[in-house]
Amino acid sequence: MIIRPRIRGFICTTAHPSGCAARVRDQIERATPFNNPPRKVLVVGASGGYGLASRIVSGFGGGAATLGVSFEKAPKANKTATAGWYNNLAFETEAQKRGLYAKTLDGDAFSDDMKSQVVAEIQSSLGQIDLFVYSLAAPLRQHPRTGIVHRSAIKPLGEPFHVKSLNKDTGEVFDTTLDPANDAETEATVAVMGGEDWEFWIDSLMEGGVLAPEAKTVAYTYIGSKLTWPIYWQGTLGQAKVDLDRAASAIRKRLSDIGGQAHVAALKAVVTQASAAIPVVPLYLALLFKIMKEAGNHEDCLAHINRLFQTALYSPTSIDLDDQDRIRMDDWELSQPVQDEVVRRWELVETANVATVADLEGIRKDFLELFGFGIDGVDYEVEVNPVMERG
Repeated sequence: MIIRPRIRGFICTTAHPSGCAARVRDQIERATPFNNPPRKVLVVGASGGYGLASRIVSGFGGGAATLGVSFEKAPKANKTATAGWYNNLAFETEAQKRGLYAKTLDGDAFSDDMKSQVVAEIQSSLGQIDLFVYSLAAPLRQHPRTGIVHRSAIKPLGEPFHVKSLNKDTGEVFDTTLDPANDAETEATVAVMGGEDWEFWIDSLMEGGVLAPEAKTVAYTYIGSKLTWPIYWQGTLGQAKVDLDRAASAIRKRLSDIGGQAHVAALKAVVTQASAAIPVVPLYLALLFKIMKEAGNHEDCLAHINRLFQTALYSPTSIDLDDQDRIRMDDWELSQPVQDEVVRRWELVETANVATVADLEGIRKDFLELFGFGIDGVDYEVEVNPVMERG
């Protein structure tokens, strides 16, 4: 079948297997070696974005054996798989060519059953892991102990938030208002995106005896700039991120017995399927990307994680941390010159000039590439069988 992007609102319902594979191979080729890499790595949320980049940097930059966990839909005869499913296939295929252990478990990472499966796999195949990357992003979570299904709500707190936004498909810049969350929505967002599940993972790994001495764990977060704070740091998401910091502190104490480390890493803003749905974010991204590309310091997921591993997680020198013991990889994004220029352009951007002052085409391209479309060297007029075997 000929596979084309089918976009409904903020979602692309198709994915191109050849395009996803080409994109993974490109990232693999850009993964650079670094000193004292981890040898056995678990990545929860491994099928896309920063989780996939972490797995690629660990495996193809550091030569590590990697175990991934993700929740993806397999293909059918008349329907493509999700992009993450094809990404996992491409990663496993390339790892096998290079003699690297690579296995992916598909299922609900929030569940106790998946945690048990992972521990059993580590015990039988890897023995112990020395790095655990928590990069899980999900809109809902069924709590494994209560059975309650929590749904996140990305909203401001206290007062309505009036802000500019961007329709990336039409290029329209418009004003919108976001109503504040209630207490139940805030609590549900913390339950989904906070740190409790990271703690549950650490508990399972410790109880299973599969964390190596001096093992490291890192969870990813985004703090953002003053322009996005009302929807991020000062909104329901911010409450979840405060809880993630709380969890990091608790995990550090738990890992002290094995000399382990636990940190939250604040990362750079990138295009994801989730970010495309959050008002204010697409416009901020378009401005930010234009400015950082002009400055020569724009990074995609792979380049950013390369820098995280080389200059922080596995740096031969001590890690620079903020007052909450976070690793701040968003330093280039939040530098004063970059943010001053974002604010300046924010005031003047409108529909008529958005393609000039912002990187509208860049964020459109990044969005399509998430699903394997618009990749250089891929012939999208060729018939492709969406059904492929993994493992």
